[in-house]
Amino acid sequence: MDAWQFIGRRLAIMVPTVFFVSVMIFGLQHLLPGDPATALLADDYDPEAARYLRERYHLDQPIYVQYLLWVGGLFQGDFGESIRNKIAVADLILAKLPVTIELAVISLFFALLIGIPAGILSAVKKDRPTDMIANVVALSGISIPNFWQGIMMILLFAVYLRWLPASGYVPFFEDPIENLRTMIMPAFVLGTGGAGVIMRHMRGAMLQTLGADYVRTARAKGLHERKVIAKHALRNALVPVITLGALEFGHLLSGAVLTEQIFSIPGFGKMIVEGVFTRDYTVVQSVVLVIALIYLSLNLVADVLYYVVNPRLRG
Repeated sequence: MDAWQFIGRRLAIMVPTVFFVSVMIFGLQHLLPGDPATALLADDYDPEAARYLRERYHLDQPIYVQYLLWVGGLFQGDFGESIRNKIAVADLILAKLPVTIELAVISLFFALLIGIPAGILSAVKKDRPTDMIANVVALSGISIPNFWQGIMMILLFAVYLRWLPASGYVPFFEDPIENLRTMIMPAFVLGTGGAGVIMRHMRGAMLQTLGADYVRTARAKGLHERKVIAKHALRNALVPVITLGALEFGHLLSGAVLTEQIFSIPGFGKMIVEGVFTRDYTVVQSVVLVIALIYLSLNLVADVLYYVVNPRLRG
């Protein structure tokens, strides 16, 4: 199978997946109790104003008509208009997506920085205290809830030590230093879970390569253990971790909801939460769909990377 056939098959699988995801997003959003027009007007509720909002945003139409109108707009690049603040959803996405991407990139950096060395050390020191400590740390990173870890870090580094701001966001091009100061804590909180996952995969891959024939041959030639690990074992063990990194980036994008809320980061996660509470259908549907498309695209990238580095798939 050549590369284009491989990519074509993956794209063919993505099409029905995107359709199913769009139906799920649209349907589940409309199962939420309450009426968007009523929630938007709140104490200023007026029957005529509510009727106008329902007609303007097609909320008085059957659900399948609303879905077709929404999808038809998407094919034309029109994500609709926010019911709450009357701003085009495409503009909101362009404003908020870079913030969440920046958070995910820094989080992935922390995940790789912690997970890869910990996985290597754990494999090399298998069944020793170092291995057990690394496993405990990895499981802790996966198990500890982000909201609890975020609150504890705010108390320590913002309240007691006063090293970092407790919340807020400063655009990178406005003040790069302050931007990094506001992003370090949320990125670390979000990255620790990914570090645990990467560490476990790195450990498993390293254990497999350390027991391979070519590694035993390198040791038999008298090469130093560090050179055996770095040049022979690590190079091959990194292959599955590279593909995992692409998937983990998508997971970080979708998992930023709570973290952004805790640290008041104005990204996709915070926008989704506000959209759910205000019944802003167009915002929630479009943002979740964009995240799903990004995740599916990253999954395709991971498959292609694995195809490139694994000769057996090209046979």
